[in-house]
Amino acid sequence: MEHGGVDLNQVDLNLLVALDALVDERSVTRAAARLCVGQPAMSATLARLRALFDDPLLVRDGREMVPTPFALAIAKPVREVLDDIRALLDRSRRFDPATAERDIAVVASDYVTMVFLTPFTARLAEEAPGVRLHVTPPTPELPAQLRSGVAELGIVPREAYPEHVTMPHVELFTDRFVCAVDAANAEVGDSITLEQFGSLPYLAGSCGHQVSPAEAQLDALGVHRNVEMTTAYGLAPLLLAGTGMIALIHERLAEAVGARASLRLLDPPLPLEPIHEVLMWSSGTDTDPGLQWLRTRMMAVAAELDAHRGAGEPAGSSA
Repeated sequence: MEHGGVDLNQVDLNLLVALDALVDERSVTRAAARLCVGQPAMSATLARLRALFDDPLLVRDGREMVPTPFALAIAKPVREVLDDIRALLDRSRRFDPATAERDIAVVASDYVTMVFLTPFTARLAEEAPGVRLHVTPPTPELPAQLRSGVAELGIVPREAYPEHVTMPHVELFTDRFVCAVDAANAEVGDSITLEQFGSLPYLAGSCGHQVSPAEAQLDALGVHRNVEMTTAYGLAPLLLAGTGMIALIHERLAEAVGARASLRLLDPPLPLEPIHEVLMWSSGTDTDPGLQWLRTRMMAVAAELDAHRGAGEPAGSSA
């Protein structure tokens, strides 16, 4: 049977991969780097795409390259076609964790690395010794990184990434905020008042690219802080020792640092919402056997860690 339209025998379907990268990156240079090809080769590919679609696809606007209306219109269908092809190829793959050799790109904060990925990696070394995690910190571009394949998994607070609802995701674990001081801090007893919280020197937590969930809640509640220092969340417990500073930290983090930080943990002087860490990925990797296995193991280990924590140490104890 004869079919009308373009003869696919005359079309290199790899051009669609390049088109997806060009529209997403809006730069020949960045698209070339993403696909690990030279810039001249990517320029030649763009010329082939322009001839194939009879459209300029990317046009210069000042110093930027912007997609044409036609390029924007076909971007989603092209992405869906590529996802379908990946899914089709993934069905034929087999994944044996005991023998697999693979690098997995994971986006996660220092906090998640300490409280979850560190114990998870210990299990991974036993079950899949050839699978290696490459962890990078979160950025606002996480959803785009997942869709493009730059990252394969992301573990981030859903409060900081509302875009998680547009992608496949599961809740991995929750954590509450506790107030922490050096165990020898004589200015604070077994509880802390809101007045003390606002007047004592404060160690603020940062998650890099934006206001952290804890600080955002305090801002929304109009809670004053006497900020003396700002640091990444993972470092906060270690910087309190020997100082008069107070900080809001994740309870799991206080448990993880254990003997490395002599802290006294207290209930915050006002109720705060917990954080919910979600595991995110792209729909294009839904059927990847290796990533399916890894996601399942992450969820199982998270549940196992929860079971071992039990009720945990109550606030007001030393860590």
